[in-house]
Amino acid sequence: MTDEKKDEQLSYEQARAELASVVERLEAGGTTLEESLALWERGEKLADTCQRWLDGARARIDATRQAPTS
Repeated sequence: MTDEKKDEQLSYEQARAELASVVERLEAGGTTLEESLALWERGEKLADTCQRWLDGARARIDATRQAPTS
């Protein structure tokens, strides 16, 4: 399974927790430039995963709000 497929299977909470961990590691410093770049790239992917979850939730809420009531 590719990393991209694994990321698609992460729940919002899992992606958010890993993203928080990445941010903590970047803020702590002490990594090489190469490691920092890899962490940044991982963080970008995780942020995209979180955003997709949030966009999907927003779409569901909007659809529910627009549904006709009986």
